Amino acid sequence: MPNAIDAAAEDAARLSRNAVDSLPQGALADKLRLARSEQRPLRVKLGIDPTAPDIHVGHAVVLRKLREFQEAGHLVVLIIGDYTARVGDPSGRTSLRPMLSEAEIEANAATFQEQALKILDPDPERLEVRRNGEWLEMPMLELLNLVRTATAAQLLERDDFAKRWAANEPISMLELLYPLLQGYDSVAVHADVELGGTDQKFNLLLGRDIQRAYGQPEQAILTMPILVGTDGARKMSKSLGNHIAITDPPEEMYGKVMSIPDEAMAEYDRLLLGREPGTDGQAQGLSPRDAKHALARGIVAWLHSEEEAAAAERHFERVIVAGEAPEQITEARFPADGGQIHLPALIAEEFGISRSEARRLIDQGGVTLGEVQLGAGEHDLPVERADGQVLKVGRRRFRRLRAD
Repeated sequence: MPNAIDAAAEDAARLSRNAVDSLPQGALADKLRLARSEQRPLRVKLGIDPTAPDIHVGHAVVLRKLREFQEAGHLVVLIIGDYTARVGDPSGRTSLRPMLSEAEIEANAATFQEQALKILDPDPERLEVRRNGEWLEMPMLELLNLVRTATAAQLLERDDFAKRWAANEPISMLELLYPLLQGYDSVAVHADVELGGTDQKFNLLLGRDIQRAYGQPEQAILTMPILVGTDGARKMSKSLGNHIAITDPPEEMYGKVMSIPDEAMAEYDRLLLGREPGTDGQAQGLSPRDAKHALARGIVAWLHSEEEAAAAERHFERVIVAGEAPEQITEARFPADGGQIHLPALIAEEFGISRSEARRLIDQGGVTLGEVQLGAGEHDLPVERADGQVLKVGRRRFRRLRAD
């Protein structure tokens, strides 16, 4: 028995590496001992609300930890919050989130699941994917029973609610329901362990209270650090423009990693590549530039492949450092009728930005056609001037224009 106890404690220490909180103290080891005695894997829960279409590498911090649980023989229960997304997580919010349509939620949910599987093991013995609409579409009596498990005072202790309450800012009843709904997810899937970011700590702990109210054993919780964005200052977020999407093309992903401040490299190494403190490139004596190249190669290889990481590095040196065009340039075709090409429309369509942003880039000298930098107001050009030319937008976006 002492050996079994020691093994559970060692496994718990390994699985909680890099976590900010492992609560309550000793709970994860206790869960591991119980699961072994019952000869079953732990049920390890993560809930994700599909409020946006993309997962970025900030989300990947928690997904990587879930993969570690899978590799240790446990079952990950990934909950796509198609129902809680209608409410919107109020974490870090100062106002009510806009409500998404069912079509938006469904589209995002499908994308989220596909992207999460770039990191998680899809083996059905290691992954169970659920949608909380399965159980949250509940009769009123069941909802009232759920609401009775917590008090208003308890919910208002939550940091973001407390700040808004103190500032006399409105808090909707819908937002107050959110932690209860998320906590009930743990009841529905019989979670042994739940993971989340540090901003989810209140919700995860409340899930324990709700499980207890429903007569279930309380889950252990792990909170993971919030990854800083490419600006090195703020939480990674698509809305802040400081994110690296896990579906970014290898070349773009490589370039974004190369843009992070030197001070953030060790955190990226530790949280995304799982390197022990003191084993990252800088700690091994590499220059900041070489260490950042090693980090970029590692992240691209993890989310794409070793071959694509090597190609992305060559692209970076050729295009970003030397300022040359890439070896392979995607063609952009445009209609030749009318005699002119409206560049803002083409740029917007090819690179996924707005036409106003495209016009701004042209006016500020950020667009080159052939060897000529376009000037302010050069939005419409003759077809013969554009056909066959390389269009360069910013430092790393290229298209070869072809008239149909």
